[in-house]
Amino acid sequence: MKFAKVNQFLVFHNSENILKALAHLNKYFIKYKYRLILGLIFVITSNLFAVFPAQSVRIAIDLVQENLLLYQLYSGSGIQSFVYIQVGFIVIYFSVLVIMFALIKGVFMFLKRQTLIVMSRHVEYDLKNEIFNHYQILPLSFYRKNNTGDLMTRISEDVGRVRMYIGPAIMYLLDLVVTIVLVIWAMFSVNVKLSIYVLIPLPILAYSIFYVNNIIHKKSDAIQNQLSKVTSFVQEAFSGMRVIKAFAVEDFSKEDFSKYADEYRNRSLELAKVDATFFPLMVFLTGMSTLITIFVGGLLVISGEISIGNIAEFVIYVNLLTWPVASMGVVFSMIQRASASQQRINEFLEVQPDIVSSNDQPFNFNKNIEFKNVSFCYEGKTVPALSDISFKINKGETLAILGTTGSGKSTIVQLILRMIDVTDGQILIDGNDIKTINIKDFKQQTGYVPQDVFLFSDSISNNISFGLTSEIQNVDLLVKTASDNAALTSNVNDFPEGFETVIGERGITLSGGQKQRISIARALIKDPEILIFDDCLSAVDNKTETEILENLHRIMKGKTSVIVSHRVSTVKDATTILVLDNGKIIEAGTHQELYQQNGKYLEMYQRQLMEELV
Repeated sequence: MKFAKVNQFLVFHNSENILKALAHLNKYFIKYKYRLILGLIFVITSNLFAVFPAQSVRIAIDLVQENLLLYQLYSGSGIQSFVYIQVGFIVIYFSVLVIMFALIKGVFMFLKRQTLIVMSRHVEYDLKNEIFNHYQILPLSFYRKNNTGDLMTRISEDVGRVRMYIGPAIMYLLDLVVTIVLVIWAMFSVNVKLSIYVLIPLPILAYSIFYVNNIIHKKSDAIQNQLSKVTSFVQEAFSGMRVIKAFAVEDFSKEDFSKYADEYRNRSLELAKVDATFFPLMVFLTGMSTLITIFVGGLLVISGEISIGNIAEFVIYVNLLTWPVASMGVVFSMIQRASASQQRINEFLEVQPDIVSSNDQPFNFNKNIEFKNVSFCYEGKTVPALSDISFKINKGETLAILGTTGSGKSTIVQLILRMIDVTDGQILIDGNDIKTINIKDFKQQTGYVPQDVFLFSDSISNNISFGLTSEIQNVDLLVKTASDNAALTSNVNDFPEGFETVIGERGITLSGGQKQRISIARALIKDPEILIFDDCLSAVDNKTETEILENLHRIMKGKTSVIVSHRVSTVKDATTILVLDNGKIIEAGTHQELYQQNGKYLEMYQRQLMEELV
């Protein structure tokens, strides 16, 4: 008794969790409510025309039986030939009637699928867009915590499972309810006793399939998790193929992939073994219902309670009930899988961006950027990346930031662009807290060249013009000018298709220097008010660096610039130079001022001069 109550509680609790996870989809059902209502109408109509043939067969068999008795009764007389023609007419008439019912049912089945399945495709499209758009507004910290393979799985595999619930599962569920109601009503209207006997195996069939589907569901989840691991591994392997080949570890990579693939195969084979019991079990229990129908029905025919036509009618009813009853397990399994997938999707959709621009008023940068006692510590870290940083850069000035790896240079850049928010202190833009301005407008006035260059698998021209709005005219001329200023044009001219050359994924077909110069051109083409260079000249040679710097000096006149570098030669002409060490400003001033301080800056400057001479 206690076990039954516990089991009942677990089933109820599980159902509550399933419905809670899937509640997110209710807004889509409301959006496509007319398709859903139409689908229900088509389901009812198609099932009505599935029940009618059983009744037609019963009438036909009973009429044929009666006429055959008449045929035997009037043996040798002229009436016999009339009865013979009458039997032929009955057979043809009801055959045509059954065919007509089947055709009409087929039409409504087509309409049913066109409404419900097409609705599920619309919801799939909307849900994928919702997820992708939400991904776009999430902070960088979110992408540090989650791997790309998992992000891709949730927007593809998980959404696919949810679609199976919205389309096929709901369609089968409506079919199931309508068919069971119509068929059981028709059966009980003919004979209650036979109906009860015929229905005895069907709950056993439903429970058995439900039990098997629970096992299938668990094994499918295990397969899904393993597939996510395989996807992540493959994505990383393909992205890092250059490193794999450089270290000649292809064989190790194959072995690692084989381990993941073998585990996926083993789990899939386990599922296939369980899946193999599904249809044999269904056929066996369906056959039991048919045998009971014929046996009990035969006894009732002998006792005169029903006709032979009723037995044929009940056999058809049993076949009509087989799939709806069997699909109970399948439908519930689909719903469970969809719930698990929607729960995974909801986990990401419930993540709220911690960097939100509450001000939608237009913003134009006019005065300065100021850091006031700014400190920042990355999530999960105990040592701060920046500690009590203060500086001010006026419009038209150039701020240079020097320091060793890990000193906090790139963190300052991310704070200026508000990719992250300060832990302590304040960042002011034209005297306004950066959290209160329209950050989208501010970023549109900023040209940013990241340290880690990312290029799209597209043409060089499209990569350079990436940040331009669609209203911009003379894009080709702007691309050419930006390319000249980034000292890139001579390289581009060496390609057979020039600026229309399609580069590989992440720019794999280009050298490091070429990728960096495309990134510089991408920043310059916007003609921004603020230019930010995050150690963007590390992969170019001294000659190219000199050419780019000469162009930048001309371009940056009247513009505010932030240059992050570990090379003194890159930053010596800056208005203000900050030297960072362990997240703190240890020196600040012009090149001449820092040179005379005989500190860290001078040490770096002299060491780099020696390296160049060598």
